[in-house]
Amino acid sequence: RDPMRDWSSDVCSSDLAAGVAAAMSQGAVAACGDVTIAEMNWASAEFMANVDKIILEEGYGCTVELVPGATLTTFASMDTKGVPDIAPELWTQSVDVPLKAAIASGSLHKMNPKPILGAGEGWVVPSYTLENHPELKSVLDVIERPDLFPYNEDPTKGAFVGCPAGWGCQQINNNLFTAFDMEAKGWVLVDPGSAAGLDGAMAKAVQRGDDYFGYYWSPTAMMGKYNMVTLDFGVPFQGMEDWLACTTQAECADPQPTSWSVSEINTIVTDSFMKNNDPKAAAYLVAREYPADAMGAMLDRKSTRLNSSHALDLV
Repeated sequence: RDPMRDWSSDVCSSDLAAGVAAAMSQGAVAACGDVTIAEMNWASAEFMANVDKIILEEGYGCTVELVPGATLTTFASMDTKGVPDIAPELWTQSVDVPLKAAIASGSLHKMNPKPILGAGEGWVVPSYTLENHPELKSVLDVIERPDLFPYNEDPTKGAFVGCPAGWGCQQINNNLFTAFDMEAKGWVLVDPGSAAGLDGAMAKAVQRGDDYFGYYWSPTAMMGKYNMVTLDFGVPFQGMEDWLACTTQAECADPQPTSWSVSEINTIVTDSFMKNNDPKAAAYLVAREYPADAMGAMLDRKSTRLNSSHALDLV
């Protein structure tokens, strides 16, 4: 039995049937041809690839194959070999220069600059924290209230949960912690130790109804399951030059307050796809969008179904 397929079929049949039916009713089914889609190795991209497969097959008459993918390897293959045809969710900042060159040459095309609305990284709190304290509008407001987020080893201090050691975001959080002068304002920067530790800290706090303040990213099952809200920093982004030269660097001597850099996510397709497939299929890729909170809720549903299936298999 394949719980992933069970989940995909259930989600798509219940939540996407209306969209597929609408497309088909408009005469979308046509000779689309063979299409390969990168099924990336993280949850939201995996979800998007499976949804795109079903809609392109059922709504547009494509024959779709999913192929394993990851950001760098998928981009390199599309750039040099022209396969796969579609990368539904490519985080493009790490391939910015070669991607621009490929687009300029016409070998690759950006179809959708915002396939996931509101996706990105930042500092988060539970939604109930903001409901109980409507005066907290931004990070600037939250860091003035360490008393709301007591550190379990010293309740006189506030706890900010950063990234585990070794993650790329660790140094960013360290520098922002310094830039906002949080230690002087009564905060402790907590290293959760691992991905499981980061998830566990959030889950434990929310399950107890405690206030929680830390780093996370969206869309993820954790953000959806625990109804977390990404805060506005309350200060402008200082620009990529400063971000790359200082905020992301361990040797940054004088980090300045800044918002988190905006994540760049695109749906990328090959020139072969544009030339050889039904233009209506390309138009679908341009039009489809997922709000990050809705995506998070779907990923939570996926996680719950897979965990339930695994538990049944162990009985």
